[in-house]
Amino acid sequence: MGSPGTPESTGDDLRHHGDSEVRDDGAGLADLAVNVRADTPPAWLREEISRSLSSLAAYPDGRAARAAVAARHGLPVERVLLTAGAAEAFVLLARALKVRRPVVVHPQFTEPEAALRDAGHTVDRVLLREADGFRLDPADVPEDADLVVVGNPTNPTSVLHPAAAIAALARPGRILVVDEAFMDAVPGEREALAGRTDVPGLVVLRSLTKTWGLAGLRIGYVLAPSEIVAELERAQPLWPVSTPALAAARACVAPRALAEAAHAAHRIAADRAHLVAGLTAFASRGVRVAEPAEGPFVLVRMPDAAGVRRRLRDLGYAVRRGDTFPGLGEEWVRVAVRDRATVGGFLTALSAALP
Repeated sequence: MGSPGTPESTGDDLRHHGDSEVRDDGAGLADLAVNVRADTPPAWLREEISRSLSSLAAYPDGRAARAAVAARHGLPVERVLLTAGAAEAFVLLARALKVRRPVVVHPQFTEPEAALRDAGHTVDRVLLREADGFRLDPADVPEDADLVVVGNPTNPTSVLHPAAAIAALARPGRILVVDEAFMDAVPGEREALAGRTDVPGLVVLRSLTKTWGLAGLRIGYVLAPSEIVAELERAQPLWPVSTPALAAARACVAPRALAEAAHAAHRIAADRAHLVAGLTAFASRGVRVAEPAEGPFVLVRMPDAAGVRRRLRDLGYAVRRGDTFPGLGEEWVRVAVRDRATVGGFLTALSAALP
């Protein structure tokens, strides 16, 4: 069972993200802290974006990109909203929707709660526990919650919740927000809710920045009932998504890109299995991996994690601290899945860094 929590009872830094580990003096480190797929964007995508630069004198026109995203999910365009990354969508939800009791299921990406708090909401938490494998029991969510936010697969736990368990959270009068930013890294996108229209109040967020290496371009989208899309759109500034980002959106939902993403998902799964096997080899030294992991990252518990992170940095590797995620303590780190050569070097460094 999960347990309730309040922001006031914790010291969480909700604005800390993985990129903080590789800024400034961390810029030269091997990056296992940020959950963006390595070696992206691919050359063909860079070319698509470059071609859009000749149109920069005109104001952005998002109609073609919106239609492409709608077609990709089999939805009418009225159920699609393009955003400057999924993070903008969390701000729009917090500012535009009139809710009384928002609940965020943790540990998960902290930006939804930060946006809600910034908009003046009091946020309740459901804290999932390691003893339960960080898995969601829909009964843990308060019945009177009128906004529920959950990630799937969840960052940082790498848990892929069953679609049926997520859908079971839906209620009349409740908005159910599912962050599927990493779903395209799951082979077959099993357990996805994107494209579903039979779940009342369902809002699905997708990001194109993780799989395609577009964190600096900012592009994502919302899939939701048309009346919710209309409310969010009214809260957006004019021309919120740039012309290059719109070009990227069209390219990333085209058949070629979907096929490449599907192939990458299988490669990520194989590379993750290699990483997990390497980490479990340190079990005798107190290292534990939260399993089963289904995302492009793993959550790891280890002794003296803060000291290990510092020593890893000295050895040339960055991982993401876990203690800024509500429900996790200082003994946790998140490690992004990387190619086998990078992981091999990391495991060697970890062996030296562990107490």
